[in-house]
Amino acid sequence: MELSQLANLTVYTKDLGYVRYDDAKVGLLTHGLNYGTGCFEGIRGFWNAEERELYLLHLAPHYERITQSAKILDINLGMSVDEMVETTIELCVRNRFESDVYIRPLAYKAGQDVGVRLHGVPDAFAIVAIPFNRYIDSEDGLNVCTSSWRRVDDCSIPARGKITGAYVNSAFAKSEAQQNGFDEALMLSADGHVSEGSAENFFMIKRDALVTPDASQNILEGITRNSIIEIARDLLGLEVCERSIDRTEVYGCQEAFLCGSAAGVAPIVSLDRRAIGNGKIGPITQRIMAAYENAVRGRDPRYRSWITPTSSGRKVSAAG
Repeated sequence: MELSQLANLTVYTKDLGYVRYDDAKVGLLTHGLNYGTGCFEGIRGFWNAEERELYLLHLAPHYERITQSAKILDINLGMSVDEMVETTIELCVRNRFESDVYIRPLAYKAGQDVGVRLHGVPDAFAIVAIPFNRYIDSEDGLNVCTSSWRRVDDCSIPARGKITGAYVNSAFAKSEAQQNGFDEALMLSADGHVSEGSAENFFMIKRDALVTPDASQNILEGITRNSIIEIARDLLGLEVCERSIDRTEVYGCQEAFLCGSAAGVAPIVSLDRRAIGNGKIGPITQRIMAAYENAVRGRDPRYRSWITPTSSGRKVSAAG
């Protein structure tokens, strides 16, 4: 977004409440900025034009995960999951969004003294929401490369936490891929097995089963990943297998795709300049993409529990 557009947004900070974007200041010596001692979530909201409704996807699971990430970093959020959910709904209402949105809750160490540690440093929490369309242009499928950068390990920077500093690892992989003519990177774990994309979980179709790396491969335990597994099992009747995957297995699989809150479902058509399947978006991936799109926009009643409408908040705001 342009800076002028950001200036008109309402954001939330635990210290100040609902304020304009420009009024939410972070000092240059802020601990989280200097040392990467923060954690975040990426939450999507999907506008249903026919119903004139903004549906927020998996609010509680995202706030449960940021609570876990904060615990890893010794951060006290100072808010319950329910309080964060209600605050997010109110924030979207105040901004009067009528488009898809991306919501960024952020918890970080807010002290402004010099010193690397986690204990004894003040904590802060904020939420920013912006209009958002696509994270990845995957309409024709992604051409992916295996990254030379290995995924962070749990004994170094815990991958199951969305820790801000860990995303330097992702940035290395994404820039390497794009500067070498690819769309995205596939990262390997320390032991050489497939882990995930630069910021997305990985799936492949093999012998008509859905296969994805298990948690021991230093993946982020993705919320969209869980949704895809649910769709595959319950809606499409696919067998789902969580296990280690060798790089060369992917070369010979039927189909492959990445997924994440920002990326949605992003099909892969090649890895390391080798076509995946016939080099086009596969039929099972297409079915998963369609099912996911219907679910997140409130068009499939089987998945209504995933989404939170903001209409009730809009009515309260208008009446008040």
